[in-house]
Amino acid sequence: MSSDFESYEQDFAVLTAEITGRIGKVPKLVGDEKKQMVANVEKQLEEARELLEQMELEVREIPPQSRGMYSSRMRSYKQEMGKLEADFKRSRIAYSDEVRNELLGDDGNSSENQRAHLLDNTERLERSSRRLEAGYQIAVETEQIGQEMLENLSHDREKIQRARERLRETDANLGKSSRILTGMLRRIIQNRILIVVLAVIIIFTTVMAIFFSVRGR
Repeated sequence: MSSDFESYEQDFAVLTAEITGRIGKVPKLVGDEKKQMVANVEKQLEEARELLEQMELEVREIPPQSRGMYSSRMRSYKQEMGKLEADFKRSRIAYSDEVRNELLGDDGNSSENQRAHLLDNTERLERSSRRLEAGYQIAVETEQIGQEMLENLSHDREKIQRARERLRETDANLGKSSRILTGMLRRIIQNRILIVVLAVIIIFTTVMAIFFSVRGR
């Protein structure tokens, strides 16, 4: 399981390195070249998100006692992913002088105001993205805690079931022992009654023998 995770890690490292290099080139390009580079980066970012999802699934399959280390690495990869997305957003609005003049005209103050407004909007989007990411992380951690609790409850249920089985076996053994003791007690009583009867017969026979012996004299 961990070997699959490490394989995804290597792919993610290679992919993010390529994305970082291409993001740095975006502000320097214009026209179709820039559009093509932006499209390539967007595609690679989507691939990186899919890798993160695969890594997340692998982490969920790891036993709870070994999951902490991988969860920590996942958090760092998600932070790296968020930084790449933020850098990509900034690179897309970092226009060259030619493109800025074409879109906003020659008015320098207007251009700077527009750029400041765009940067402000980008920062707000980044803050919202970070809050969403934090919420998602909390949801994932809550799900992990829930899974661990379910596993613990399942183990406890198995222990209780085994204890019940042992109690049933003990009850059955006690029932057998009780029947055996009852039978033994019954036989003891019967033997004692038989002994008493035999003693009475012997005494009676002895008395009668003495009686007839004395009478005959």
